[in-house]
Amino acid sequence: MNLAEAFGFCAQTHAATPAVFWGDRKITYAELLAQSKAVADRLQTEFAVKPGDRVGLWLKNCPEYIPALFGVWLAGGVVVPINNFLKPDEVGHILNDAEIDCLLTQQSFAEFLPALATKRASLNFFHAEEFETLPTKEDARKPATARKEIDLACIIYTSGTTGRPKGAMLSHGNLLHNVESCRQVLAAVDHDRFVVMLPMFHSFMLCVGILLPLNVGGSIVLIKSLHPPKNCLQEIIAHGATILPAIPQFYRMLLEAHVPAELPVRLCISGAAPLPVETLKAFAQKFSAPLIEGYGLSEASPVVSMNPIHGERKPGSIGRPIPDVEVSVQDEAGKLLDDGQVGEICVRGGNVMLGYWNQPAETAKALRGGWLLTGDVGYRDADGFFYITDRKKDMLLVNGINVYPREIEEAIYRFPGVKEAAVVSQPDARRGEQPVAFVAASDNASLLEKELIQFLRARLADYKVPRRVHFVSALPRNATGKILKTMLRQQLARADGE
Repeated sequence: MNLAEAFGFCAQTHAATPAVFWGDRKITYAELLAQSKAVADRLQTEFAVKPGDRVGLWLKNCPEYIPALFGVWLAGGVVVPINNFLKPDEVGHILNDAEIDCLLTQQSFAEFLPALATKRASLNFFHAEEFETLPTKEDARKPATARKEIDLACIIYTSGTTGRPKGAMLSHGNLLHNVESCRQVLAAVDHDRFVVMLPMFHSFMLCVGILLPLNVGGSIVLIKSLHPPKNCLQEIIAHGATILPAIPQFYRMLLEAHVPAELPVRLCISGAAPLPVETLKAFAQKFSAPLIEGYGLSEASPVVSMNPIHGERKPGSIGRPIPDVEVSVQDEAGKLLDDGQVGEICVRGGNVMLGYWNQPAETAKALRGGWLLTGDVGYRDADGFFYITDRKKDMLLVNGINVYPREIEEAIYRFPGVKEAAVVSQPDARRGEQPVAFVAASDNASLLEKELIQFLRARLADYKVPRRVHFVSALPRNATGKILKTMLRQQLARADGE
C-alpha cells in the first residue's frame, strides 16, 4: 500500500467524520479526499506531473496543505515540503537540487515568486487559493506506474547546520512504518484529535500531526494562530483535542501562563528539541496530563523512541525505541557498546531513509551496515532507556576530556531565573576548548554571572564550568525550536576578532 491508498481507504471508511478543524470550519474526510483528487487531476493535466516527479510545497500552515500532500501522491509524484521561513535564495537551492518544476504555494508568498522564477526557468506555480474552485472528479487519473512501498514519497531537507541542506529520501513504506509504530506507542484511535501548531513542513508534524490521525480515522485541530498563546489554548479546549505534540518552549509558556490544570488532552508530546528536566518536573507538578519526551530525526521518518505512556518514565531520557525500531550505541568502528557506555546513537528499521538525494558520499557516511548514524551522542541504561548527551559535533574536548554541553545546560536550568540556556565551545590555546554559556533570563529576573558560576561550581567538575556567561534576551532558534548553536559560535568568533 502507498500513502495515497492508505488515506483513501480511511477517508471512505470515515467519510462523514471531521478530518480537520480550522477555526469555525469543519472539513470532512470526504471533502479532503475529493479535493485531493481534484489537485491530482490538475497536477497531471496542466502541470504534466508524472510518477516520480518532485513537486514542492511552500505553504504556511493551512487546511490546503493536506490535499496538496495527497494530491501529489495520488498523481504519483514525490512531495518536497519546503520550510516557509526560508528566503528565495535558500528555496532556490532546494528547487534546483530536487529538480522541481511545479511549486504548490500561496498568495502570501507572491512577492518572492518572481525571484524564484529567475532561479529555475522551468518552474510553474500552482496556488492553494485555487483549490476551492477546482472541479471535483469521481476519481483522479491513475499514475502510469502504481506507487509501491519501496518508491520515493517525500524528500525532507535537513536544517543544514553545516553547509547546504541535504534531502533525506523517505519512501511510502518508511512513512507508513513510522505511522504504524506511532499508532501503537500512542494508542491512537479514531476519536483522537491531534493538535497541529508546529510547521506542517516539519517531519514531526508530517508523521504525527497529519499522517497518523488521517490513517486511524482521527481528526486534526489545526491552530489558526499562535499569537496570543491564549487563542491557541482556546482552540485546543473548544475542539476537545486529545493529543498535543509541541516543542519545549510551548510547555514552558504553559507553565508561565494562567491556564487550568485540567486540559482536555490525554497526552502531551515534546519533540524537535531536547526537553529540559526542570521543565518536565514543573509540568508534572502543574498539569494532570503526562508530558512524554520523544526523539527522532528526519532521516528516520522521524520518530525513533519515546517514553511510555503507562509505567515508568525517566526524566532526561528519550525513552525506549518505538515498536519495530532498533536503537543501539556504537563506537567509531561500529562496535556495539554496553549499557552505560557513551557512543553514537544508531537506528535500524523500516523507518530509516533510502539515503540523501543525489548525495551518495553523504549517504555512505550516514548509513553503515544497515544502521543510520544519527550524529547524536548518548548511552542506554540497564532498563533499556536511552539518553542523548549531545550532538557529536557539539561535544567539547577540554584537556582531552569529553564534555557534553547538555549536562552543563541542565545544571544552568536549575539556577533560579533562567529561561533559556545554551553552551558552545570556544577554542583555547592551553586547554584545547572551553565551554561558554549563553543565558536568557525569565521575565523580571536579574542574573549575575558571578552567582551563576558559583552555583555551577558546586554541581559540576571545574573543567565543565563555563569560563564566560553571555546574557542575551533570547537564543536564536530555527522554525522548529532548535537552538542555532552555529550562530552562537559565529557570535563568539566575531567578538574574539574585534
